[in-house]
Amino acid sequence: MIPDEELTGLLADPAQAGVYFVDARDSTALTRAATALDYALLRIDLADCPDKAGLMECFAAAGRFPDWFGGNWDALADTLADLSWWPAPGYVLLIEHGGDWRDSHADDFAVLLDILDDTARRWAAAGTGFWALLPLSAEQLARLED
Repeated sequence: MIPDEELTGLLADPAQAGVYFVDARDSTALTRAATALDYALLRIDLADCPDKAGLMECFAAAGRFPDWFGGNWDALADTLADLSWWPAPGYVLLIEHGGDWRDSHADDFAVLLDILDDTARRWAAAGTGFWALLPLSAEQLARLED
């Protein structure tokens, strides 16, 4: 478990931003750190997202996406790159149950990670932190190392 002040310092540095698998036990501390920085916090729960269309709905609901969101990969990339309707000094996406979704939708999950990584790099180049954090259980984290 990482101390709150260390997490806050880490999230405050856009150069470190990106897509990370994190210990699920750190979710509460990550939420506190994002709140302390006045970052926009999007909690995206993939537990009830049965497929790609459901994933798009989960992101749209959590991010309060505008009506023009098209519900496809390109639209997701464009929408996350914009976020003009939700101005904030930084963004933290907590993508819950991502490990389970990854296990059952490997190809779509890989595309999602690519979009999130590209988005994080674009925001970092503009000096804004964009973090996509995927809390996993200790068992799921261990499987990633295999």
